Amino acid sequence: MRATALHEDVVLVESVLWRTTCTLIRAGDDGFVIDSPILPDELELLPALAEQSGFPVSGLLATHADFDHLLGRLAFPDAAMAVCETTAARLRAQPGAAQRELRELDERFYLARPRPLSLGHVEALAAPGFCELGTHELELHPADGHTADGMAIWAPWLGLLVCGDYLSPIEIPTPAGGIDAYLATLRRLEPLVEQATHVVVGHGGVLTSERARSIMEEDRTYLAALRDASAAAPLPPGRRDAEQRRLHAQNAAPLG
Repeated sequence: MRATALHEDVVLVESVLWRTTCTLIRAGDDGFVIDSPILPDELELLPALAEQSGFPVSGLLATHADFDHLLGRLAFPDAAMAVCETTAARLRAQPGAAQRELRELDERFYLARPRPLSLGHVEALAAPGFCELGTHELELHPADGHTADGMAIWAPWLGLLVCGDYLSPIEIPTPAGGIDAYLATLRRLEPLVEQATHVVVGHGGVLTSERARSIMEEDRTYLAALRDASAAAPLPPGRRDAEQRRLHAQNAAPLG
């Protein structure tokens, strides 16, 4: 696990596995943990990291319902968790799905955890909408397309965009929620990316605004080619390894 201070009020944590990101953000005496690292020892260290850095943990936010973004409860079992309304609906419709997927991961890599994942009560937030953090407000923007649910989180006073599993420099788009929905989310993210100082992506760390805009254009090109040419669509530059070819085959399969 690697921790990087992006601002005096923002710490980025990057998991060793899948380079999944977790963002600690504070405003005065309030602070949120957005998404989560994955490995047991990373989650065990997270409370100590927050305490040593002076980051209060008032609650947990998750950008969407994929299990690797919901593990903050393992680090902070007493903290309230909030997600957008579409994610809350997905969790209700798929009870136990995150727990099963986490168990499968742990069995695959022989990982032992001190306790099972229990999400308990999850608060549903409107997106578009706002969430108070100290004297500031986080803006919540719908971000479906990668999955059928999700939100991006914009902290305008920090120039910080946490966009979930979009704009990754290491992973191609996987539009399980639909290509049109994915492209619509990219359009919603574009003005935020242009204003951002830091763009935290779900897999691959933090980007500058310029780099995020470049990846956005690459992703649009790929998605358009995927819709038109299916399996023959060229992959984005720098994202053509074996795993990305596997994901591309997965993307192309439903399109024939």
